[in-house]
Amino acid sequence: MLGNLLWLVLFIGLTVLCGWLTWRAIRARRMWVKIAGGIGAGLLTLLFAVIAFTGGRGIATVYFPGAPAAPNLTVAATPEQIARGEYLVNMSCIGCHSAPGADGAPSMQHPLSGGWNIAAAEGFGFVGDLVAENLTSGGKLAGYSDGELFRTLRHRVDKDGNLLVFMSLLPYAQLSDADTEAIVAYLRTLPPSEQTAKTGDSLSFLGAIMFGAGMFGTPEQGAATVTAPPQGITAEYGKYVATFGECRGCHGPDATGSPATSVSAAIPNPRPLVGTLSLEQFTTMMRTGVKPGGVAFPKTMPWETASKMTDDDLAALYAYLTAPVQ
Repeated sequence: MLGNLLWLVLFIGLTVLCGWLTWRAIRARRMWVKIAGGIGAGLLTLLFAVIAFTGGRGIATVYFPGAPAAPNLTVAATPEQIARGEYLVNMSCIGCHSAPGADGAPSMQHPLSGGWNIAAAEGFGFVGDLVAENLTSGGKLAGYSDGELFRTLRHRVDKDGNLLVFMSLLPYAQLSDADTEAIVAYLRTLPPSEQTAKTGDSLSFLGAIMFGAGMFGTPEQGAATVTAPPQGITAEYGKYVATFGECRGCHGPDATGSPATSVSAAIPNPRPLVGTLSLEQFTTMMRTGVKPGGVAFPKTMPWETASKMTDDDLAALYAYLTAPVQ
């Protein structure tokens, strides 16, 4: 944070300096100085002011997000909670937090020791380092209370209250209180695993500018309490499945596709394809990663996650994707 604050002070200083030069140019006796100097210095003033404002806004959003204090919480860690947490973690967290394989991408296997730098891997390393945390007791989470870990999942902040940049753009704030506690319960059972890479976020000032300009989207505010809809093969519960299954994180809040951004390509709307399939065809497609007609999903589609869903959850997801958008 200190480095970004120094950059912010620098651009505030440059804004003030160029503003003063603009004022001096306008007051000059020679007309050409008034025009050329006033326009040139004025444009620089405007440029540096925009950089300072958006950078300052990004710094405020990341380092002072205003998340509430961690609740005074001790998770019961019942066998049922742990089993539910294992299902959810292997559906969502494992996609980023599993140790990188030989290709540098998450292996989708345990241990969940983190170390994957998503910013560098996805081609936007210029925003800084966004390295997945070690979720085992061999990492920072060993120093978190149950309440602090609950706050991390609900409000996407670390123990110090700093926003977790990439995680803030994912829909996990919408997980129910019960499921969030189940994840905490399961993570506590993971044996320690070491990770030599420096984990966590280290946002550059350029990243702060982009974040402040809204180029990553607007982080969702976590609610004080969240209750999941009743489990069942319904569109309502299917939307919840699309939340913990991370479908909505990529395909948009309504699973109707996402436009391209400054750091990501456009994500297609899955509904037209799913609407042409039977439940059996949809289930087979999600289990195998192959569309009807023999066309495989692109590598960017993490179908392996959905393949781990129960039959009922896949049926609920199908009901959601074939229901009218509301």
